[in-house]
Order: sequence, then C-alpha cells, then structure tokens
Amino acid sequence: MEWLNYHHLLYFWTVAREGTIAKASETLLLAQPTISEQIRSLEESLGVKLFQKQGRNLVLTDAGRVAFQYADDIFTRGREMSDVLRGRTVGRSARFTIGIADVVPKLIAYRLILPALKLSDPVHLVCREGKPDKLLSQLAIHELDLVISDASLDPSIRIHAFSHLLGQSHLSFFAHPRIAKRTKTRFPKCLDGMPFLMPADNSDLRRSLEHWFDAQGVRPVVVGDFDDSALAAVFSQAAVGAFATPTPTEAQVKKQYELSLLGRTRDIVESFYAISLDRRLKHPAVIAISEFAHNAVFRK
Repeated sequence: MEWLNYHHLLYFWTVAREGTIAKASETLLLAQPTISEQIRSLEESLGVKLFQKQGRNLVLTDAGRVAFQYADDIFTRGREMSDVLRGRTVGRSARFTIGIADVVPKLIAYRLILPALKLSDPVHLVCREGKPDKLLSQLAIHELDLVISDASLDPSIRIHAFSHLLGQSHLSFFAHPRIAKRTKTRFPKCLDGMPFLMPADNSDLRRSLEHWFDAQGVRPVVVGDFDDSALAAVFSQAAVGAFATPTPTEAQVKKQYELSLLGRTRDIVESFYAISLDRRLKHPAVIAISEFAHNAVFRK
C-alpha cells in the first residue's frame, strides 16, 4: 500500500494558498529549500507535476488543482476533528462547488441553487461564474461538482459528462414605470421605438430576440448590451430602458427592482441544464436543485 506523506501535502497546500514558497516559508517557519524539496518528493510519489512557474509565482497545474481541493478538504476536516475532540461545537458542512455559465440570469441561478443550502446535512457552497467551456473543463478535472448552463453539453466537446434538463422558460419584458406609462399601444407593439437593453451580442438570446422583433414588426432602440442580466435590471431600474428576463423571475424583478411588466411572449424559449459527471444524479445538493427546478421554478 502506498502511503501519502501528510507533511508533504501540508507544505504543498500552504504554498498553493500563499502563492509563493517565500510566503509559505514564513507561515510554516521553514527554509524555502526545505519546502521545495518536500514538494518535489510529493510530486514524485504522486507521479504528477503540481505546480508550474508563471513569472515569479507558482501556478497550480490541472493535477495540482485536483490535489489542492482534496488537501483543502483533508485539512478542513482535521481542524473540525480537533475542535470536536476539544469539546467545541462545529457546524460540519461538505463543500459543494458549482459553476454558473455567465449567460445564466442571476435571479434564475439564485432560485435554482437556494435549495442546496436548505438540506438537513449542510453544505459549504462555492459559486464560480465563467464561460461554459472553461467551467466544463473544471468539471472534467473534478474542480466543480456541477455546472448550470443555458445549453446542453456539445457532443463535440470531449468531456465524459451528462446534461440534465432543469426546465424551460418563456420571456417577460419589464420597464421602469415612467417608461411603461408613456406607452400608447399594447404589448408587443409598445416596444417599437422604446429604449431597450439587449443581451450580449452573439448570444443565443440576442439572436432570438432580434428574430422575434422582426416577426412582430417592432424596432426597439437598443441603448445598451449586457452580459449580465442583473446589471441590465439595475439600468432598467434607473429608467434607461426595457429588458427581457425569464418568466419565472417575474415576482423577484417586480419586488427587487420595482419595475412594471410590459408583457410576455411564449415564442422564445430558454432552456437550463445541470451538467454533471454522473449519468444519474447522486449528490444530495444536485438532487435538491433538480427537484426544485422541476417542481417550483419551471413548473408548468
């Protein structure tokens, strides 16, 4: 049996957290050459490179990121054990790391993820936002437990993962009450000539909206493009323009941003997926997200 040297793992973990061997040596009260040698020994025993140089700093490799996640869990549990044996009350929670594609509206992400924080066995939630391809790469090396995206896994991407449909949504259109009161025609004709905050250029939702505007014979005045729908809502709250959001977020948008509903369309459909490494959902937090999505968020 091959035994893991936990002293070596501790040195690696500290260097990864501090960013340099020099800073880690101050924390560990050890000489820099000693730490370097111990990390080399750990790399040799594992058969992988854990760091690569980037300027004066050390950056984790893909294998290093996986090792760091395990090391972080190990030493977190170690501190918990020490606290418990000393009679201290510890709220034990498992780490659950979720990636959210940057095109997924924040209000949708919030509603989907919230059930994971209400489990009987608590989880320590870590949320990361980014481009879908980057998040999927992190999922593949177990840096993420789940990815929430507006698209299923592209078959051309060589990652052994599975897409689970959480639900589908239509669109609702909102504007500041001052803008809404100026409209003299019913929805969707009221959008013609109205200042409008569009999703980012080249996004699927942007193309869908443009086609829909053409089909309806309306031409809003585009006054801004936004990657982040939450930021678009803030600008809409300032009466800069109208914007579109998934229909399940209507109540939150009205309450949080005090906007007026202009109307809805069922012609545009947005889909949302949970992408995991498991063909069947197993993690309690992922199951909670999936069940809440089907039974509440996207319930028809």
